Amino acid sequence: MLAKTIINEPKEVTLMNGLTDPLNMQVHYISFSAHTDFAQTSTFLKELMPPNIILVHGEANEMGRLKQKLITQFADRNTKIISPKNYQLIEMYFNSEKMAKPIGRLAVSDLPHRLKKMSQSVESLPDGEFEGPDFRVHEWLIVKYESEKHISLHWRSNPISDMVSDSIVALVLNITREIPKVIHALLVSLFGDVKFGENGKLVISVDGNVAHLHKQSGNVESENEGLKERVRVAF
Repeated sequence: MLAKTIINEPKEVTLMNGLTDPLNMQVHYISFSAHTDFAQTSTFLKELMPPNIILVHGEANEMGRLKQKLITQFADRNTKIISPKNYQLIEMYFNSEKMAKPIGRLAVSDLPHRLKKMSQSVESLPDGEFEGPDFRVHEWLIVKYESEKHISLHWRSNPISDMVSDSIVALVLNITREIPKVIHALLVSLFGDVKFGENGKLVISVDGNVAHLHKQSGNVESENEGLKERVRVAF
């Protein structure tokens, strides 16, 4: 309230203790408010295409009009548009899928041992259709054997389970030392020019520098130490 009072630069102001004090200062008001109209807002949403749109901070009638326009605009898409009241609880659900497909027979007997080394919270579940039991890791994440070459991960997304799922994907991919196609795709996304060379090597070229990655051992050869380290860490 005091800030609103001094904007008008009165000669004196009333303090919190009830006493008055002269205002010996100049006041300059600068607004940092930045608003968009409907055309700008809808264009922005078309670019993002979010699954959920929550309308907040606005006059109720105008927010209602905006909501109806957006519902019409996104009628052909599975977009949830919400205009909640103050203190109204909103729940949103996000599906997150990650898949690891190693080349060759998955070392079923080795996975439980490695999971238990990675986490103290690993629980065996009843055997599935394929060899090897399924597992629950950190209470939220289920590791399921879909086939001898396919493992799927199922979890409800939150910061901890997302991190655990990333770790399990990395663990599965490292069980065999053969580089899966997904690793080749990852290296291409990181470095661009990645080719298959002789003797089971991958040849990675970046800005005239070349690195050779041994698929079996994981060793990296390159005259450029920076590129060598980048490839080693990526692998």
